[in-house]
Amino acid sequence: MSSLEGISLTTMLIITAVIVIPVFAILYVYIFDRRQKQHAILRNYPILGRIRYMIEKVGPEFRQYLFDSDNEGKPFSREDYLHMVLPGKYLNSVIGFGSKRDFDSPGYYLRNAMFTKQNEEMRVDNDRKIDSMRYVVDGEGLFSRREHREEVTAQPWLLPDEDAVVIGPTCKHPFRVHSLLGQSAMSYGALGENAITALSKGIGMATGAWMNTGEGGLSPHHLAGDADIIAQIGSGLFGFRTTDGEFDWNLLTEKAENPKVRAFELKLAQGAKMRGGHVEGSKVTEEIAMIRNVTPFKTINSPNRFHQFDDFPSMFSFIEKIRNHSGKPVGIKIVIGGKSDAEELASFMKETGKGPDFISVDGSEGGSGATYQDLADSVGLPIRSALVILDDALRKFEVRDRVKIIASGKMTTPDKAAIALAMGADLVQIARGFMISVGCIMAQRCHTNECPAGVATTDPNLQRGLVVEEKKYRVTNYILTMREGLFRIAAAAGLDSPTKLERHHVFYKDERGRVTPIE
Repeated sequence: MSSLEGISLTTMLIITAVIVIPVFAILYVYIFDRRQKQHAILRNYPILGRIRYMIEKVGPEFRQYLFDSDNEGKPFSREDYLHMVLPGKYLNSVIGFGSKRDFDSPGYYLRNAMFTKQNEEMRVDNDRKIDSMRYVVDGEGLFSRREHREEVTAQPWLLPDEDAVVIGPTCKHPFRVHSLLGQSAMSYGALGENAITALSKGIGMATGAWMNTGEGGLSPHHLAGDADIIAQIGSGLFGFRTTDGEFDWNLLTEKAENPKVRAFELKLAQGAKMRGGHVEGSKVTEEIAMIRNVTPFKTINSPNRFHQFDDFPSMFSFIEKIRNHSGKPVGIKIVIGGKSDAEELASFMKETGKGPDFISVDGSEGGSGATYQDLADSVGLPIRSALVILDDALRKFEVRDRVKIIASGKMTTPDKAAIALAMGADLVQIARGFMISVGCIMAQRCHTNECPAGVATTDPNLQRGLVVEEKKYRVTNYILTMREGLFRIAAAAGLDSPTKLERHHVFYKDERGRVTPIE
């Protein structure tokens, strides 16, 4: 019997299919691409062109994990990313051997003291302990990593009551803040319910911190934990609007009656976009539409600015009305475009005796779930320039004591936050650091509703990957390590509290090694 006679008919059919189907598939692609008129490369080189587009498609992922060095990559390098992931997972920010920072490049540095502070000398409230969970590595090989999760009791690193940052001290219900950092604005809709819920629970467990609702309105998921809330009101008035798009004072009263809502914020702009927000229709579920009072599954574009005001007098009147109606502090979120804008704001505050209780200033390096490249790259000033300009203007017109400054814009590690505090901020808020804590891998698919980590999506199939009961602890741990780091830096600077950081504690080193004090 020949070898062919010993092969069954089924086996022969399988072999034939394995050979013939790929050949026909390649032939079909070749003929199709030669005839299509859209892509010149595919028309001239069908097979090589397909390979080129495949490599181009997976290029970003290959660069991120294989080819970029630890300090390359935008908007965050691999090193930046790990400084957000590891503290949240392991409640630890200890490194070995040395820093990977390029010390020959220009940059900001914090001044250390000849005689530092002891831990017992620090003005800190560590009386209330925090119960959390962290991972411990049991073993790590080339193809495996063994780790287990364990319970841990951690210190909260809060400001004592006498050092608390008081927002709106003259309001009926002032906001006393005992955490120097909180979560910047992220809307339900831009993020899914699992992400918002994990953030709410994690922030609530850390105590003292706050979360900003973003312009999408206050959702049940923001209230799932015990976090303090800053309810943001955007130009679209989502969560505060009537069916015809006008401001609804009854809804404001309803939100203000919730004891967890500590303050309100009018969003004029944010770092990545000096305009209203954008949410794709695929993200606008029926629940999100109900919260925002819009049409389900229809793309949302907020107006570029509020219809209720268009200058400082009308804006201040609107702020006063909200403050009187709610009894709670009212702030504004802005991006600084220049010295004249900041001085005009401060001047009008002095002339009228009115104005916001706090100013959230966002740097142009800030992020967003959806914006335009031209706005993100080139409009508005970075946070460190903006902070100095705003702080100077408020001091020049002697209104600095009336308003608190909250800074945001890629301040994801304690040293960056400390520099912001020294340059004029009273508080610091972070968005992407919290996103990465709940699982974001920087896929940059936020605007498509296809976030592979289940963070920036409302797709239930993708959200199932984000387990709230696991990620909430990472949020708590990230906050605790950030706050501890701020006190550690203060001690190194010879201060007993990070609230005492000032400009003379920061200096700038240029490319030639020359040092310039910020003050």
